[in-house]
Amino acid sequence: MVSKTMVVRAEEGLHMRPAGVIAREAGKYDSNVSIVVGDKKINAKSLVNIIAACIKKDAEITFECDGPDEEEALAKMVELEAENFGD
Repeated sequence: MVSKTMVVRAEEGLHMRPAGVIAREAGKYDSNVSIVVGDKKINAKSLVNIIAACIKKDAEITFECDGPDEEEALAKMVELEAENFGD
């Protein structure tokens, strides 16, 4: 398993558009991709779960990837964060 912690910089947090980008990209990998925020661990491949987590601006989140392509999956999540999750 690999992981990386980052801070959400998008003004509106992880609303529909960035959540959709995350879920769509995470779904391309065989590895399990999760977002840990506070005491919650959510499936990053699920748009509904990301939206339901109500992740706001300045929230600290950790992406955890576990599986055969975990390094590639985590690298993509880091790339998305650098692009402000498409927001």
